Amino acid sequence: MVVPQISFANAAYSALFTWFVYLTTLAIYRLYFHPLATFPGPKLAALTGWYEFYHDIIHKGCFIWKLKELHDTYGPIIRISPYELHIRDSDYYEELYAPAAKKRDKYEGWVAMAGAPASSFATASHNLHRLRRGALNPFFSKRSVYQTEGLIKSKIEELCRRFEQAMKNNEIIRLDAAYMALTMDIITHYAFGSSYNYLAEPDFKLSWKETVIAGSANGAFLRQFPWALPIMKSVPLWLVQKLNPPAGSLMAWQQLIRAQVDGIIANKKTGEKKADRTIFQALLDSDLPDEEKSADRLQDEGQTLVGAGSETTAKSLSVITFYLLDDKQKLAKLRAELKTVMPTPTSDVSLTALEQLPYLTAVINEGIRLMYGVTTRLPRVSPIEPLRYKDWIIPAGTPVGESNYFVHTDENIFPNPQSFDPDRWLRAAENKFRLDRYFVSFSKGSRMCVGINLAYAELYLTLAIIMSRFDLENFETTADNDIKIDRDFFVGIPKPTSKGVRAKVVGSRTE
Repeated sequence: MVVPQISFANAAYSALFTWFVYLTTLAIYRLYFHPLATFPGPKLAALTGWYEFYHDIIHKGCFIWKLKELHDTYGPIIRISPYELHIRDSDYYEELYAPAAKKRDKYEGWVAMAGAPASSFATASHNLHRLRRGALNPFFSKRSVYQTEGLIKSKIEELCRRFEQAMKNNEIIRLDAAYMALTMDIITHYAFGSSYNYLAEPDFKLSWKETVIAGSANGAFLRQFPWALPIMKSVPLWLVQKLNPPAGSLMAWQQLIRAQVDGIIANKKTGEKKADRTIFQALLDSDLPDEEKSADRLQDEGQTLVGAGSETTAKSLSVITFYLLDDKQKLAKLRAELKTVMPTPTSDVSLTALEQLPYLTAVINEGIRLMYGVTTRLPRVSPIEPLRYKDWIIPAGTPVGESNYFVHTDENIFPNPQSFDPDRWLRAAENKFRLDRYFVSFSKGSRMCVGINLAYAELYLTLAIIMSRFDLENFETTADNDIKIDRDFFVGIPKPTSKGVRAKVVGSRTE
């Protein structure tokens, strides 16, 4: 019996032909028969996820500008990948990012970007997220945050001492790094019972800020290649630090969090109690199932809480400080209002008193608006019921996203959207227009940022104390180069030429 011989070349041609037929069939299906085939958008985006890869990886964070261009061309709803839709409609935001009564899952293919798969932030399922979030909510409630007022003030006083030192030494301060050191020391003390003490670092631990931005930027890569995360975690730390220093710094930080979590778990097992009740001690004492209290999950929770609890608030403080120093009339107006509750620059003041000040509140809201929160879209999935957008029926299970940036720069709601105009919030209140409906930096609905109350407390107290106590001047910092976003790395970042938000302390107002 003669066995036919199949040459290597024939096998290769056969495999190539099969692959070609598969791709052709897949392309025809995605373009003409897929449930999203009738939605507008570029055909290339409907064919492949490499479309986003090109604009976000090759062109480093520029997909957000491509989305703007596509909406200008195709309208308010577009297909941006084989599986995903994007909407630019400020009035639809609340419907998409709905309250808990309407179930919204996160997109399973999206949450890998966090690099912390067991965290509440990266939890796709609505029901599982509700369980995890329910255990965190008490520790970020208004009542709990009021109890941290002394902690926040003590860290601000440390920052003030650094400002005094900079004034005496005629030093330039990287405000963005200084504010991030402040928010890091607050959230780490709150979460773990002791802070990282970044406020004591000579450069306010600038490398940490760079690590967070690099980690955020890596999220775009992980969205495209989620399988890369476990590979990265399996590589020895020293090798990652050598090949990719930002990724190495991120992994070193993850290991630091793991050590802290392991310590808390060990104390729990031995019955040893710390004087201060931390978030993770409370989670271990909660009625969460045992699998929700594992070291791996608490590590992931710690990573996202610390990351989210530092960068965005610090950025808001930087944006607000820059614009106040850039417009001394606004600064004078704020100081006059602060004087009603702080007769002298060093007067003690309560958070509740500051929350009643309308102009300070308007300044904070305007700064948060121009910080945007997360600039990358955050897709939601209605798992059972289809969504309706105008005349479009969106099939159940379809990831649909909106971008905070497009809401906060909607000229129909925020005229001259790139300008820092706190009075727009006061005018809206006088006209009984609910501008807060379009205030989405913290998102909306059941997935709204858990740290919103802590963020506001830090903003009220820091701005009141710093703006009352010090005279500062912007140093070689401009809105176009250092404040406005140029790239979307999950959070917006300025132009590559930026040297950060810098200022000089030129006086101390201690009268």
